[in-house]
Amino acid sequence: MVLQKVAEEGHLELTDTLIDDNNMSIKTSVTIDIRYQPMDGTGGMWSDGEFLDVPDDRDGLFAFETDSLLSGQSHGSGTSPGRSLQGSIPTFRKAGRGVFSAMKLGKAKSSKDDHKRGDEPAILEMEDLDKKAMRLAGMLEPDTISLASVTAVTTNVSNKRSKPDIKMEPSSGRPVDYQISITVIEARQLIGLNMDPVVCVEVGDDKKYTSMKESTNCPYYNEYFVFDFHVPPDVMFDKIIKLSVIHSKNLLRSGTLVGTFKMDVGTVYSQPEHQFYHKWAILSDPDDITAGCKGYVKCDIAVVGKGDNIKTPHKANETDEDDIEGNLLLPEGIPAERQWARFYVKIHRAEGLPKMNTSIMANVKKAFIGENRDLVDPYVQVQFSGQKGKTSVQKSSYEPIWNEQVIFTELFPPLCKRIKVQIRDSDKVNDVAIGTHFIDLRKISNDGDKGFLPTLGPAWVNMYGSTRQYTLMDEHQDLNDGLGEGVSFRARLLISVAVEILDTTSPEIICSTDVQVEPVSNISESATGKMEEFFLFGSFLEATMIDRKIGDKPISFEITIGNYGNHIDGVSKSSSVKKKKKEGENQEEENELIQNSSEDEADEDADLTSVSSTPPMKPFITDRNYFHLPYFEKKPCVYIKSWWQDQRRRLYNSNMMDKIADKLEEGLNDVQEVIKTEKAFPERRLRGVLEELSIGCSRYVTLANKDVNLAGRTKLDRERLKSCMREMDSMGQQAKQIRTQVKKNTVKEKLKLAQNFLQRLRFLADEPQHSIPDVFIWMMSNNKRIAYARIPSKDILYSVVDEETGKDCGKVKAVFLKLPGKKGFGPAGWTVQAKLELYLWLGLNKSRKNFLHGLPNGFEEIRATKMGHGLPPVTLVYDMKQVFQLRAHMYQARSLFAADSSGLSDPFARVFFSSQSQVTEVLNETLCPTWDQLLVFDDVELFGEATELRDDPPIIVVEFYDQDTGKAEFIGRTFAKPTIKMRDEPYGPPRFPPQLEYYQIYRGNSIAGELLAAFELLQIPFDAEEIRRALIAVHDFAVPQIKVGQGGRADLPPLEGPTDSERGPILPVPLGIRPVLSRYRIEVLFWGLRDLKRINLAQVDRPRVDIECAGRGVQSALIQNYKKNPNFSTLVKWFEVDLPENELLHPPLNIRVVDCRAFGRYILVGSHAVSTLRHYIYSPPDKSCNNWATAAKLMNGYMVLTNGCSQARSSPSLSSRTFSRPAGDVSVSLEAEPPIRKMDTVVKLDAMSDAVVKVDMNEDESDKEKKKKKKKKKGGAEEEEETDERVLDWWSKYFASIETLKENLRSQEAAQAEAEEREDLEIAAEAADIRPDDLHLKGSKMKERFKEKKSSKQKRSQAADGSEKRPPKARVDELVVYNRELESEYGNFEDWLHTFNLYRGKAGDDDEHALDDDRIVGRFKGSLCMYKVPLSQEITREAGYDPNMGMFQSIPHNDPIHVLVRVYVVRATDLHPADINGKADPYVVIKLGKSEVKDKENYISKQLNPVFGKSFDIEATFPMESMLTVSVYDWDLVGTDDLIGETKIDLENRFYSKFRATCGIASNYSMHGYNIWRDPMKPSQILAKLCKEGKIDGPHYGPGGKVKVANRIFTGATEIEDENGLKKQTEEHLALSVLNHWEEIPRVGCKLVPEHVETRPLLNPDKPGIEQGRLEMWVDMFPMDMPAPGPAIDISPRKPKRYELRVIIWNTDEVILEDDDYFTGEKSSDIFVRGWLKGQQEDKQDTDVHYHSLTGEGNFNWRFVFPFDYLVAEEKIIISKKESMFSWDETEYKIPPRLTMQVWDADHFSADDFLGAIELDLNRFPRGAKTAKQCNLDMIRNEQELPTISIFKQKRVKGWWPFVARDENDEMELTGKVEAELHLVTAEEAEKSPVGLGRNEPDPLEKPNRPDTSLMWFLGPLKSLRYFIWHNYRWLILKALGLILLLLMLGLFLYSIPGYLVKKILGA
Repeated sequence: MVLQKVAEEGHLELTDTLIDDNNMSIKTSVTIDIRYQPMDGTGGMWSDGEFLDVPDDRDGLFAFETDSLLSGQSHGSGTSPGRSLQGSIPTFRKAGRGVFSAMKLGKAKSSKDDHKRGDEPAILEMEDLDKKAMRLAGMLEPDTISLASVTAVTTNVSNKRSKPDIKMEPSSGRPVDYQISITVIEARQLIGLNMDPVVCVEVGDDKKYTSMKESTNCPYYNEYFVFDFHVPPDVMFDKIIKLSVIHSKNLLRSGTLVGTFKMDVGTVYSQPEHQFYHKWAILSDPDDITAGCKGYVKCDIAVVGKGDNIKTPHKANETDEDDIEGNLLLPEGIPAERQWARFYVKIHRAEGLPKMNTSIMANVKKAFIGENRDLVDPYVQVQFSGQKGKTSVQKSSYEPIWNEQVIFTELFPPLCKRIKVQIRDSDKVNDVAIGTHFIDLRKISNDGDKGFLPTLGPAWVNMYGSTRQYTLMDEHQDLNDGLGEGVSFRARLLISVAVEILDTTSPEIICSTDVQVEPVSNISESATGKMEEFFLFGSFLEATMIDRKIGDKPISFEITIGNYGNHIDGVSKSSSVKKKKKEGENQEEENELIQNSSEDEADEDADLTSVSSTPPMKPFITDRNYFHLPYFEKKPCVYIKSWWQDQRRRLYNSNMMDKIADKLEEGLNDVQEVIKTEKAFPERRLRGVLEELSIGCSRYVTLANKDVNLAGRTKLDRERLKSCMREMDSMGQQAKQIRTQVKKNTVKEKLKLAQNFLQRLRFLADEPQHSIPDVFIWMMSNNKRIAYARIPSKDILYSVVDEETGKDCGKVKAVFLKLPGKKGFGPAGWTVQAKLELYLWLGLNKSRKNFLHGLPNGFEEIRATKMGHGLPPVTLVYDMKQVFQLRAHMYQARSLFAADSSGLSDPFARVFFSSQSQVTEVLNETLCPTWDQLLVFDDVELFGEATELRDDPPIIVVEFYDQDTGKAEFIGRTFAKPTIKMRDEPYGPPRFPPQLEYYQIYRGNSIAGELLAAFELLQIPFDAEEIRRALIAVHDFAVPQIKVGQGGRADLPPLEGPTDSERGPILPVPLGIRPVLSRYRIEVLFWGLRDLKRINLAQVDRPRVDIECAGRGVQSALIQNYKKNPNFSTLVKWFEVDLPENELLHPPLNIRVVDCRAFGRYILVGSHAVSTLRHYIYSPPDKSCNNWATAAKLMNGYMVLTNGCSQARSSPSLSSRTFSRPAGDVSVSLEAEPPIRKMDTVVKLDAMSDAVVKVDMNEDESDKEKKKKKKKKKGGAEEEEETDERVLDWWSKYFASIETLKENLRSQEAAQAEAEEREDLEIAAEAADIRPDDLHLKGSKMKERFKEKKSSKQKRSQAADGSEKRPPKARVDELVVYNRELESEYGNFEDWLHTFNLYRGKAGDDDEHALDDDRIVGRFKGSLCMYKVPLSQEITREAGYDPNMGMFQSIPHNDPIHVLVRVYVVRATDLHPADINGKADPYVVIKLGKSEVKDKENYISKQLNPVFGKSFDIEATFPMESMLTVSVYDWDLVGTDDLIGETKIDLENRFYSKFRATCGIASNYSMHGYNIWRDPMKPSQILAKLCKEGKIDGPHYGPGGKVKVANRIFTGATEIEDENGLKKQTEEHLALSVLNHWEEIPRVGCKLVPEHVETRPLLNPDKPGIEQGRLEMWVDMFPMDMPAPGPAIDISPRKPKRYELRVIIWNTDEVILEDDDYFTGEKSSDIFVRGWLKGQQEDKQDTDVHYHSLTGEGNFNWRFVFPFDYLVAEEKIIISKKESMFSWDETEYKIPPRLTMQVWDADHFSADDFLGAIELDLNRFPRGAKTAKQCNLDMIRNEQELPTISIFKQKRVKGWWPFVARDENDEMELTGKVEAELHLVTAEEAEKSPVGLGRNEPDPLEKPNRPDTSLMWFLGPLKSLRYFIWHNYRWLILKALGLILLLLMLGLFLYSIPGYLVKKILGA
């Protein structure tokens, strides 16, 4: 019906009543208009997404007016261009609140109904997406606030204005510190025979070498290298890390390269933890790509930037990962078998190059040659993975044509991310870069299963760099090298990239990987797209905040795109074109391309000449720092016509994704804000954001679908579009899926996932193939370029489809100009050079009809006079102006930067709006000023239509300065948008009076505090005269009629006069806006001051602390003598103060320390501002729930009860197990007697609650118990596993604990997977589940759910039992190894005593927050507690309440106390090398107060992983000496020792902490042995003391091994063995079991610090923020007034055990034959066997030679004897030897025990020939074969599968092992077999039964039975002849003999037959 009417009349008005969330009715009227708008000037094409964009409301499509009580803003509140699900359906904005206010500036209305509608969908389907924050707004409390500025400014409401960029300073290009550490551990399977390999490690141009290992294919190095760099990130990440193995390198020869491995630093940095750990790099030969793998190098590579901390996996006794294939040094997702590929980078041509020579030179040349030459000789250099290729040089050409391709051969996928393409100018002296472009391979390829190989182009890439005028010393040359943001267009280059995977088997392949350069054919003009004429229009609406330093010369602004519009230095006309010009005008287009059309004013295309700069104008003064240009109602315009290939689709594609990403980012910021300010329902907001993302993604797919088959696309365009669509589609699906999983408790995780989406979107949106260059805006003064802004062309590109339009196209944008290049770093980059309000539009010339659409209405166009009507305007004259009054309510700022040397500032704020500025008063000496001041700007004139201004006011800039005697110093800036009241709106809720908001303050890129303020812009009412004028104006202009409503004449709300007389004319912030106050009491605990530094060279002697908050405060007692006792005499003081009810608005609390000098002088020592007091707010405990039912937590982290006050009903199944005991007791069993698993030990809480606690006592223990029983049953077999108590020492405990640590890490990963599974189930059940908001769960429900959980637990525990059947671990008591410092595990031990750092001096530069440490001048120890004043009586009535101590009851005295401090230093790992040889000689130094212990004489030579194993005792007195410093120094023979790194520990906090960090509590109690109890107090004494201090009942020891503490019952063992093995009764085990579970004790329980080793990072003040290694250590403290502790535990490093390995070589067999005999050509070998224990080639031993073995059999009976020192725990051999003849002392090496046996062929005159080898790892090697026949290659090949043995267990082993070598094809081949016997004896046994070497006494072996032939033939010629002839010709001889016999027989037969016959015949 309605549609018919619209269709007939084309126009329709509807009125209707809508209902909003609160069921308020709203009258709405809608106007609908139909327009037909042809696209792109072409008529008649209808297609689906053409009309999606809804023109904005100036076309009058929808204007709805909403009148309702609720709406405080009736006009224009609803003009949002409809952007809904389909975009084509108009959407209604909820009336009553501008989105803007909802977004951030929202003064939330509190609606009573809101809390009832608990869970409505996050976004109503039809709701405009712009209003995603609506949901939120309803939920907020009346005076909530948030950091508004970021979002306030960046949220645009209507479509006229776009977001300004908040961060000012360029961050790229600034050098930072990096440290690359590489450990080369070992190499394996190197190809080659008997080599001496060295590994060379190269990073960029730095090379370092390992030592050389002799004659081995698997060298073990374990050498650590560190490279330090100070370069910008881009440069760092492009550096190549190259590992190469070189064979036999020495001083004279460089050696031969075996293979290399390359990877860029960026790849390592993008790994998790920025590191590869224990991975194998595959070596390949760059000179022979057909060769395959050349071996493997195992290494660790880590890249550390400033502030990154690297988590190193634990270094102890790790077993070597022999699984090479599974641990390759490759990022995730890269196949192990990488193929060789060719990378073709084709360089076609370039254009628009700048001059690279001075014109003087040119004139000289011209005089000589007589012809004008182009002043540049360009060539292109391409760099990729450490190789460079160059094209030829094109002499003198601004538009050179190369048509060459540079070919790289590299493994694919490459581990180097970027190809660097650089145009350089060839010069006699030095070549300089003209411009640089990086091609990121990740962006031009896709590794998915539907992915594509890297491809690009042919496409133009734009290069940016320094400004184009040529100077000899270009200060911005770095910009041309690609560092930092280019400030001007340099050139564009036509390139393409292709990759071809090589088939390395084909014969005609080129083997080397050297770079090649070849010519390629030219490509056609049209290949890169059709040439189109583009039109760029810009209008400058305002130019303010122009830096006064520029001087008052006239200023103009220039806009350029490419070289178009650039008058000063853009034009470099090519001489060749000028020649062509004569041949005819067909070159017009081309000429346009190169030069700027404004040069030829009378162009043929005369309808449009470019005007690219504004007329110069003298600036006016705004204030002390800034000028502004007097544009007022005349706004200058510029326009430029330019020609580019039409590749808009690429930009459109990016724009669509960018818009989705912007929206997502905004939403995520919101969610973070909600979480940060702890408002309700962040999960709903996140669901809304994800919903929106999925809608955005599906919308993208629909839009992108229609350009799948457009022409003029490169392969990359097509592939990229496909992959973008796939990605976006899957992202949309994932977003939908995640949305369903967002729970209250998973918000944070899902937020992380959503942030990954954001990164993916941003990555996808970055288009690798450029089209239109970026637009630059330069401010010119005196014909010099001063400051610039760069705007990506895609941001201002126009499209008819709304989603594709750039985000700033046709909108007014606030643009801040900055200084170019390095000038913009540091303080210069913080200040604004100029602020422009700028309108830009870029599009095809033919679709330029609506280029003025987005401007604020109410202007008249003034065109250039001489031309016709079609021209764009040169100026816009606004005749509509609105007058406003701006009120800036500046309440307070906090956490500002310190700008004075005192560590404080004297801040004032300056507010800029339009061209006016005002200043607050200066407040002295504070970082948290409360100005409480209202600044009023009268008569602010804004041009444009009222309704538009209302939605989109210009932004307000607030700058903060520190007042100094000279010039004020800049300390930060923020932006805000005011809340606007038009003249016909009432001043009242919900929008007025506005609420105070927090705005984030920035300085450069760093956050510099926050401002609490509110801004309102009120339209000044008009008088009758003005109305008359306005009505006249209405007839000339299509302006909506002006309504004079009831509010029309109402004046502005009154300003209250200055209330306090002393502040003079300053207006305070009015009452409605300032926050509501309540009375709070703040109690301060003053403990003491520490480490105060000297002030002005004088020591601090009598310090005092002043605490101030909101104008009130309290002073501490004066410390009379800081040196003698730095603690305060009075501990607690308090003061009362009025603070805002809203916690978020609480002002900061300032702590200042002053030194009281003589004559009443005070000197500020340092100060600290506590920015949020929320942590210190005291909330009384909830008595109703018995105080501690809530404390019942399951040990594995599930909370059982949220707030369990449900009725108690004990379930029978449970109580049957619990022994009879009074109700309200809790039993915790800790002995393994009950047959069920410990996990189900059931605990019943007090009678009130229904909770069940399961104490999963240290599982290891129960498992161990089981294992012990197992062993006893089995008896014999496992007996040898049972560890002997005598052998165990502290190190056994340590290594066992590290094993446990690793296992725990593994199980954590498993648990995480399980948790995810569980979460999915929860989500499924969520619909039926009870919401966590309903806290009052019904008892029965609770119980059912509980049972379910329990049953699943039991199942799980059974499963766990099953998996428990691992080989039994020896029973060793363990300690806890923390892989970080103890403080981070226990919240810095600030459980009641907090440490506040005192600062003094100026705050550092932005990135250098790490340097804040330099500003610390001391520490204040104390605490705060605040609460609303009338506090309930209950607390004060408690027994023993001390009114003097206030809330700080039961804290210890702070009198000085003497303590024995015992520091155990176990070892250090990964120290930073300090010597030239890449090693260090570390020793430990311990400082505490005055005492210092240097362990210099025990330095450890040349070790980066030293084991110290020492304990140090120091006596100290707290509080004077409480900061312990443990440093590791490097010992030097000459010169001073260097500090490697140090770590500081605050012992005082540990000593007083309730976690009891004085001496760790062991897991078991024993009186002797390695696990002896260290604490002088026994567990029972500790327990009694804790109970007394905590005022709890107990401990009561009962019969049967039970103890009761505070109605909990614990069980445990009651017997103990003393040294003599006698059992006696004891309660210690019981007490210890309670201490180990102390965290379960109600009210006072907390986890006590266990026996432990902590790992502390070592830091060096010279390299702040970068770890220099780690130190494993722990500290025990014993008060001297207690009984003295026993002697320190011995943790000295284990001495290696002396062993002797006896190897008897019995026989060899099937050894290949190498020699040919001179006379007979016989194959034979002169065999001998060589052996050594790896790493000790010096002690290699050879058998005698078995000469002339013809069968490969050799008999030796020869004994090798290898003595060695062995560390059983680490499975390493220890060698000590001097590194070289010049070494001062021996260096200790640890190497794996590997026996190498080789078989050789002895030669008399030439070098012996190597035949084969075998290496046996003595800990795990295959058992030898019984016979030679059974011995084959499989013993080596399938080493992993075969059972292995350890010589240390077997002691004696005999068998056959194969010798192997590699043939030409790198295949393993069998080269012999050896029968050997290995016998291992300890040094003592060896002394008792000595043996001789070889076949010597004692215990000689018998001589081998060798055949005689083995003698040389010239010694026994006959013998050997016989042997040879017989051996070779025996069959022949036998046959011959047989034949001869036969013949003889025959002869005899023939001879004798006649006679015989005769005899027979005659019958004789």
